[in-house]
Amino acid sequence: MTKEITLAFTGASGAGYGWSLLQNLLAQGVKVHLLISSAARVVFATEHDIKLPGGPEACRDFIVQQLAVPAELLTVYGKDDWFSPCASGSAAPKHMVICPCSTGTAAAIAHGLSDNLIERAADVVLKERGQLILVPRETPLSTIHLENLLSLSRAGAVVMPASPGFYHQPKTLQDIEDFMVARILDHLGLAQQLIPRWGYGENK
Repeated sequence: MTKEITLAFTGASGAGYGWSLLQNLLAQGVKVHLLISSAARVVFATEHDIKLPGGPEACRDFIVQQLAVPAELLTVYGKDDWFSPCASGSAAPKHMVICPCSTGTAAAIAHGLSDNLIERAADVVLKERGQLILVPRETPLSTIHLENLLSLSRAGAVVMPASPGFYHQPKTLQDIEDFMVARILDHLGLAQQLIPRWGYGENK
């Protein structure tokens, strides 16, 4: 049975982390339910000159072409698509990653607002006792940010800040992104060969 994961891009800096994660998930044959905020589209265009189409089908076709992956592995939903599987506990994937995760998105999830599909999907994963991984990218963190992230951690979410390590001696920006993607894949129980594990291979 193909593993299914909900992946969300929000408006924090660090779009490359999400793009690389999406590429790795699809390469492993994982079925991805992709949610993209309006702010995330601005960040992708600003940081990587990637202009994600606004319509779900056009966006899916664009990504499939860019990453050369089977179309059946990827579904893109609009922010108000309340009839998507992600919106219901009876159908939503049990695993969700928000990468990158803006502090505004984290705040909305922490307070159960569910004003759009990303917030609702995260709420569903938490209430169904699934796996929710948040990858915030913000600095410095205010007391409000920290309290919201603490609330989410207490609710069962994994808070995994975009804080890459450097013990693998990265030479490129992709190497830095790979560190975070590898850690996310580890937590999802998926194989990764992006970086050697501590104490093994090149790190030994």
